[in-house]
Parts: sequence; structure tokens; C-alpha cells
Amino acid sequence: MSGDDKVSVSQTENVYDKPRRGKIVNHCKRFWWVHLIVCICVIVLAVCLVIFVGVPKIAQSKLDAADLSIDGIVVTNTQSQNFSMAINSTIRTDGSVHANIDGFVGDMYLEDLQPHTPFASITFPATTSEALQVVNVSQFIPIENMAAFTTFNTWLQNNDSLRVTVSGNTYVHVSGISKAFPVTFIKTVTMPGLRGFNGTTVTDSAISLTPDANGDNFKGFVTIPNYSIVTFEIGNASFHNYLLGEEIGTVYVDNIVLRPGIAVNNFSMHANISQGPVLTALGDKPYCQNGGVIPFQLRGKTVVNHGQPLSYYADALATANQTVELPIGGDLKALNLVIPCGGLGGSSSSSSTSSAASSSSTSH
Repeated sequence: MSGDDKVSVSQTENVYDKPRRGKIVNHCKRFWWVHLIVCICVIVLAVCLVIFVGVPKIAQSKLDAADLSIDGIVVTNTQSQNFSMAINSTIRTDGSVHANIDGFVGDMYLEDLQPHTPFASITFPATTSEALQVVNVSQFIPIENMAAFTTFNTWLQNNDSLRVTVSGNTYVHVSGISKAFPVTFIKTVTMPGLRGFNGTTVTDSAISLTPDANGDNFKGFVTIPNYSIVTFEIGNASFHNYLLGEEIGTVYVDNIVLRPGIAVNNFSMHANISQGPVLTALGDKPYCQNGGVIPFQLRGKTVVNHGQPLSYYADALATANQTVELPIGGDLKALNLVIPCGGLGGSSSSSSTSSAASSSSTSH
């Protein structure tokens, strides 16, 4: 490098404009109150946004994330236009927000049936946002939409499960804030259904060739499974009785209170049936080969409780047939009457049996 060569260094120095800085300082000293007001307004605006926008969204999101489970439903005091319902439920949250939720009226409807039409409205009590809340409700309910309530009972009866939604508007009170914020409580729960009463059995049955004073010629005990979490006060129910597609009489089951469980619901039953079709079936295959076990079909006819007809149960029971196998052959064997394949033919028992079969049934 020659001696004439030089290194050029560029350096930038920040130099404050003292006169300008003085003006800013003087301005701040003179108008400090303006800046204070602006700061206060910004803070107030931010707080308002948090309180009136952020808090409601947080409260709603926490409510949406909560889990509702229905542990049991008891329907009692069933009348033509009203009933009593008790619901035991549990609400679970993460417990991170301390708040109280006002009581509200919740509409209950079938989630998978459009349009969403409430079949019942329940008044839920005030709750908190604790991690675990047990909510028990009991009230008398007028039936405001008979079609919707009948449809609910029909779905509950005929399905393995069904989805029920509870929806209502209420207010949440967040700890430390006096204002109440509107929120919507909407939860859908999956409930086990009655599965069409599959598994219904009849035991200790007895058939009589001569009807009693009430016209009954068949008696026994029926066990009705209840796979749901609902207890029903049904009352006295009658059923159309079919054999091989032909209606042959009426079956009666009285004083029914159906509780959850498979083998806990045992009721006495009685029936008046036409014996001719039964005796004919007993002589045909496969019934003459299986010990005389015959499949009867039952379909709902009437439901009456405390003298009042319950159409919402009767119409639901009428939507499907329930097959029940009865050991009629064994019942007749107890009467020393055995029907071989091909029928009785000219046996000595034929005339007495035919005479009994021709006896007319009286109405209940």
C-alpha cells in the first residue's frame, strides 16, 4: 500500500436537535393532562373490550366445553295432559373460571329429528363453575306438544340409543365483575333406548280350556327388560295378540312401573285368546316338534293410569310388534292334552277341545 493511500471511515453520530427536544418537553409540561386523558381512555377501552367482549367469549367457550351427563330420569304421576319428571344429572368442567350460572328453562328435543321441536321444558337451578356439579331437578310438566312427546317415547322405545339435546339461554356471573353476561346452554347427550323391549319373557303361564268370570283363559307372569335410564309409571296396558299374522285376542298387564334393569320388572298378566288358532298351530310343524313353544306378537292397544288414558304411551306401544314365545304345549300337557303333529284328528280329546275353542271371549 502506497503512502498516498488513505483509509476512508464513515461514522454516523446521533445528534439530538436540542431546540426540538425542548419544544417536546415544553409541550408535555403544558399539555400533560391531555396525554393523561388519552392514556386513561386507551386503558378504559382495553378494559371494556376485555370485559364486554373477551369475558363473554371465554365464559361461553367454557360452558361449551362443559360435559353434561344424565344419570337417571323418573317419570311419575302420568296423566292425560301432564306428568311429573325428575332428572338426576352431572355437569363437569375444568374448574378454571370462577363463575355462577343463573337458573334457566331448558327445552328438550330429539337432536336427530328436524325441525327441533321440544317435547318437554325443564327449569334448571342456578349452578356454579365448579369442576363437578350434581344437578337434580324435579317438577310437574304440562304436555304442550303431544305429538313431540309421543315421538320421543316412540324413539325411546324402538331404538338402541337416541340423542337428546337440552337448550336454554341464561346469564353467567364472573367472580369480581358485577355485570351478568348472556350465554347459551346447549348440550346433547346420548341416552340408551328400550330396544323394542327385546328379551321380554313369560313365565309360570297357565292356560284354561274354560274362561273365568272375566273371560280370561290364559295367565302368567311377564318380565320386561328396561335397557334405558328412564323409570316409567305406565299403569294398566292392553295389547293386541297376534298368532301367525291373525289377531286372536287381548293381553293385559296391570300396574306397570318400568324401572331400569333387565330382570327387575316382573308383572302378572292375563289374556283372553281364541283357542282354535292356537290348537291348530300346535298341530303344525315346527311347533308340534319343539314342545309347543309358539311365538306370539304383541302390539300396544290402550294405556290407562288412574282412570286417565295415556295416548303418548299407547301410541308409542302401537308402533311395533313385540314377539314373545310361550310354551303353550307345556301348559296343555299339564291339562293332560297332547297335540301330535297333524292335529288331534279323531281323538277323544278333540270334541272337548273344539268345544272349548269355540267359547267366545268376553270384553274387559
